[in-house]
Amino acid sequence: MKFSIERAVLLKAVAQAQSVVERRNTIPILANVLIEAQGDEVHFRATDLDIEIVDKAPAKVERAGATTVSAVTLNEIVRKLPDGALVSLTEESATGRLTIEAGRSNFSLATLPKEDFPVMASSDYAANFSAKAPVLRRLFDKSKFAISTEETRYYLNGVYMHVADGENGKVLRCVATDGHRLARIDAELPMGAESMAGVIVPRKTVGELRKLLDDDDMKIAVSVSETKIRFATPDITLTSKVIDGTFPDYTRVIPQGNTRRLEVDASEFARAVDRVATVSSERSRAVKLSLDEDRLILSVNSPDSGAAEEELAVAYSDERLEIGFNAKYLLEIASQVDRENAVFMFNSSGDPTLMREGNDMSAIYVVMPMRV
Repeated sequence: MKFSIERAVLLKAVAQAQSVVERRNTIPILANVLIEAQGDEVHFRATDLDIEIVDKAPAKVERAGATTVSAVTLNEIVRKLPDGALVSLTEESATGRLTIEAGRSNFSLATLPKEDFPVMASSDYAANFSAKAPVLRRLFDKSKFAISTEETRYYLNGVYMHVADGENGKVLRCVATDGHRLARIDAELPMGAESMAGVIVPRKTVGELRKLLDDDDMKIAVSVSETKIRFATPDITLTSKVIDGTFPDYTRVIPQGNTRRLEVDASEFARAVDRVATVSSERSRAVKLSLDEDRLILSVNSPDSGAAEEELAVAYSDERLEIGFNAKYLLEIASQVDRENAVFMFNSSGDPTLMREGNDMSAIYVVMPMRV
């Protein structure tokens, strides 16, 4: 195998591949990227057995062929090569090594046989549809902060993507929760998604997918089966197993009867929470919200480190209310708000609180209070 490729193109493909590779694995081949050169393009394939990514890049192929080499080492080498360099990769089957040349730099890396590289079995996808990158970006970006990191409740370790009933008909919905907070984000249902089975997209896949969604004009082809989900752009295909479990009935925890309404400038609120939380004890990070007529007082009282208080002018006309929250949860939810104002709907100091962006019902968040 022999081909030459621009450094920038190679770096983009190799960086994507090495982030999928599992650093601590017991199977050596899984640390490698499979490089396949044919025609006028090269495919870079990496997998951790749960996720597989294939990135194709244009190259000048002199001799077709395939080999596997350490993804992390190759990424480090390419990253350190000068900008604009033309990189030549040659695999000599006699020596079993891959030579990388760029200008005066020359590297020789050990390879492993391509036959040992596991390729993810293809799946019959029941639902196929395409969605614009900004739509998928919003669905996953706004929900991923609430993904649980508890391994025991593994079915919460991802984003539940499914078809649901929205305000005005069917919607494509993403939900994530860890039992303390919940995010539910809706988007218009794309053509062809009606028959999609609900799937739980794992946390790592959500992170890898995010890298495909930066181009606003890009359309992403999405294919879903009961066990796998695939996201494809013209150059990159990301295939992932979905979490084998049942996502709980999240509709039961979304409060319906919360009538006390607080409207506040979202960024001002987030900054104030951040300031007063500076003195909260690390363990609980509790912030108390005291609400009165058009007035909100945020306070923290930590026996170990001190106290803090800040007052904000808000729109609130219900009876007095005192309620406590984990500062980290409040900050994460407030940072999701794209519009100017955040609307909080309270019931009592012991009940879950609902938050949304202005009057927009397509993104709602629920957060459990704390005793303070």
